[in-house]
Amino acid sequence: MHTWKKLTKQEINNRVFEALSNNVNYNSETILGVPGTNLDDKVFYSDAEFLKEAPFLSTMIHNPNHIGCHTLGSSESFFHGTHTIERELVEICASDILKATPNSCDGYVASGGTEANLQAIWIYRNYFMQQHGATNSEIVVLCSTDSHYSMDKGGNMFCVDVQKVDVDFESREITDDSVTAAVETAKLNGKKYFIVIANMMTTMFGSVDSVDTYVNVLKKSNCEYKIHVDGAFGGFYFPFTIESQPVLDLRNAEISSFTLDAHKMAQAPYGTGIFIIRKGFIQYANTEQASYVEGEDYTLIGSRSGANAIAVWMILMTHGPFGWQEKIFILQKRTDWMCNELNKLGIDYYRHPQSNIITMKANQISHEIAKEFWLVPDNHDNPSWFKIVVMDHVTIDKLSLLVDKIKG
Repeated sequence: MHTWKKLTKQEINNRVFEALSNNVNYNSETILGVPGTNLDDKVFYSDAEFLKEAPFLSTMIHNPNHIGCHTLGSSESFFHGTHTIERELVEICASDILKATPNSCDGYVASGGTEANLQAIWIYRNYFMQQHGATNSEIVVLCSTDSHYSMDKGGNMFCVDVQKVDVDFESREITDDSVTAAVETAKLNGKKYFIVIANMMTTMFGSVDSVDTYVNVLKKSNCEYKIHVDGAFGGFYFPFTIESQPVLDLRNAEISSFTLDAHKMAQAPYGTGIFIIRKGFIQYANTEQASYVEGEDYTLIGSRSGANAIAVWMILMTHGPFGWQEKIFILQKRTDWMCNELNKLGIDYYRHPQSNIITMKANQISHEIAKEFWLVPDNHDNPSWFKIVVMDHVTIDKLSLLVDKIKG
């Protein structure tokens, strides 16, 4: 591992409190020009004794602003202490989890996977416009019908069309034929530049797209493209499964950027999506008008809480890389157990072998059972599938209750 090491609780506390000491202190320093301060001490207790052993809560109260991107150039010097920890977190995600060459990526902690996906679409739209003279009408987002709705949101926000690739109903896979059909349709509609979104575990099915399928078709069609991987669900899961897996990380030169979402499998607070991109691209999202921001702003969100970056860093450092692999191994075994039980019951389902999502055909599960166990449908009005997500709290004891209910 390049950066990621397991730390003790005391080592984690020391690092965070040292970082906070290197930020500005509104109480002891004469800070007159910053439009921010600590959390309101009439509501949030800044002097409570327990905060001495609570680095995340202390960071929230100190309220550092992590506006901008801290992996290139300068950043707001007021908060350089906690910015250092965010940079370390980004490097862990890029080089230790996604196998990039060390120090070859930029990134930041976004508000979630949606923002990270939007950031990718924004950057590549601007890249095609600035480097190729493309117009909005010539640019298209290419993704599967199982992709997250943030792709449609991004198309709407950045005024580019979205072309969907059909997936096989049973295997949830894109195919050469379905990608070819989508690309040809897009080209007939005047599209020349493709922002490709490949999935690393879709939200509904946990399915994984073949990047090679996209690449082969686009190259045969002589299309310009950039590839972003939406690993909002799978980013902290799929790379840690022990089965042989496709090269769906930054060792693949065709992939330029990634979304990860720590508030899913990493159990971080909401607001901890992570955007990773190879160096040389994030500048296409620079807002030069943000001249009062030291280092300017390359992010969609602007001001954001430094506490969220601290939370994710603390989680990863508490487990360490081997502890994280053990965590995913346990979830894989629980998912295997449930699949075996469904096989015995003759229930049809989809599950990617490196995923902890099991999606069962809705016509084999009563709506009463689905409601009782909070099974999520693919469509609330007319469901075809209900899914189980084997998270940390979803133990075999709880799964067995569903099995018994299906048995009747």
